[in-house]
Amino acid sequence: MHRPDFIRRAALLVLTCLVPVLAAQEIEPRAYSSSPVGTNFAVVGYGATRGDVVFDSSAPFTDVEAEVDTLSVAFGRVFALGGRQASLTLAAPYQQGEASGNVGDDRRTVERSGMGDLRLRFGTLLVGGEALAPREFAARQRRPTVGASVVVVVPTGQYEPSRLVNIGSNRWAAKPEVGFTWPRGPWHFDLHAGAWVFGDNDRFLGDGRRSQKPVLNVHAGVSYTLRPGTWAAVGGTWYAGGETSVDGVADDNRQSNFRVGATVSSALGGGHSIKLTYSDGAVVRVGGDFRTLGIAWQYTFFD
Repeated sequence: MHRPDFIRRAALLVLTCLVPVLAAQEIEPRAYSSSPVGTNFAVVGYGATRGDVVFDSSAPFTDVEAEVDTLSVAFGRVFALGGRQASLTLAAPYQQGEASGNVGDDRRTVERSGMGDLRLRFGTLLVGGEALAPREFAARQRRPTVGASVVVVVPTGQYEPSRLVNIGSNRWAAKPEVGFTWPRGPWHFDLHAGAWVFGDNDRFLGDGRRSQKPVLNVHAGVSYTLRPGTWAAVGGTWYAGGETSVDGVADDNRQSNFRVGATVSSALGGGHSIKLTYSDGAVVRVGGDFRTLGIAWQYTFFD
């Protein structure tokens, strides 16, 4: 394999691991594909979300119409850990937008802008992901991989206890996940399963305590390599749970939603890559009837 083709492919493999962290859409094609050790990357991403969504998905709004724009920057690195490939990424979002919705019998409109919560993702490949230098990685034979990851959301975003809707969530959250990727010729098949778990927000509307039950998540998808460095993917994600309560009083807001998405990714040369994503709610019970269009640019370089 010529080195330019290798760089393009490696850059796109890393990009698929990071952009879902930026967009937080749970539509993650090729998230557990392998990459060479010593890969470093920087990403700038933009996402436009329209529909039934607010900054904090647990906020007690109904009949929501929102327009939220998110600009994210992220940095990451692929390294060796116990002879296996591992990666660590850090993403910082800035959000602005307007949301209107019902709170009880009242209709309210709010505008917000500011820094969102930081996101840290650690992942490793448990099967089929030996730690390989770029030259060894280019000569390897592709095979199925099994990986595990955890995303941690750090409550660093803008938060005012007196506000019902905030950009920051004022709580810790984590998503452990396992994933499987099966390359077959130009095809890649993905299956991931995980769960979001949440800490409590102990400053909800002053001194209230807002809790949320875990949200289970399953994703399946398929992608096709059109030519070296360019591929397209479609997939779907089902997630359920997430009931909230305030000071022990439960809300009737259990989620049971199914989202579909599409992705097109291509290298631009010289370590630069671009990725377009789109997702939409297909079956929605609570708070998932929104559309997101995203674009991300990445620069990749090697040790």
